[in-house]
Amino acid sequence: MTDVRNPAWAPVMRSRAHELVIQAIEDQIMTGGLTVGDPLPPERELASRLEVSRAGVREAVRVLEGQGVLRSRVGSGAEAGTFIAALPDAALTRFLRLHVALANYPLADVVDARVTLERSSASFAARNADAAALAPIRAALDRGAVPGLSLAEFNDADTAFHVAIAEAGENRLVASMTVAIRESLSARILDALADHADWSGLAARLHAQHVELFEAISRRDPDAAARLAEEHIRFAGQELPHVP
Repeated sequence: MTDVRNPAWAPVMRSRAHELVIQAIEDQIMTGGLTVGDPLPPERELASRLEVSRAGVREAVRVLEGQGVLRSRVGSGAEAGTFIAALPDAALTRFLRLHVALANYPLADVVDARVTLERSSASFAARNADAAALAPIRAALDRGAVPGLSLAEFNDADTAFHVAIAEAGENRLVASMTVAIRESLSARILDALADHADWSGLAARLHAQHVELFEAISRRDPDAAARLAEEHIRFAGQELPHVP
């Protein structure tokens, strides 16, 4: 039986060594051979085990550090080396946001994904949000009600409102995915609003829906909050059909 706390490293024999080193590290993480806080073997040892150059190992480490998967400490002793890091929520959100922004998904796919996630976010928020968690939602709602907002200001307030609900739900994975999708669409939503025949009227309707959703969350009604979140997103999808 393989000892997951003492992972075996199989040699890699192809070109583009750093990509294969990344794959080897990812495989160890996925199988439980490496978990948060575990050290990688020293660079020379890992290169030898995988039968790649040390430059390939260094490049793989650089890439995975940029993604937040690894962290390195200089010095000597047990505290020095390269370790598996707990991926911060912000790093995961940034990674997902870029992929969503680049993927060019059909509108129907984006709307359905947002409905699934934001129904959950709104429901979780209605169940879990205390006064401290409701405050950022209220603040974003108030920002959207300021008379004479520019398109960009309204869009920023709209994004902040949805992000605050996601974060109030206390489900970190749902929140990260919700925030990633909403923020990836922010610039395109702004463009679509600018092209709308009556963007100020639309903004007023969207804000009124925000008010209803906030009220459902505040009175701790998860079913109503989920329903209103879906109605809001599908309405926006119909009014702004050229977002993706």
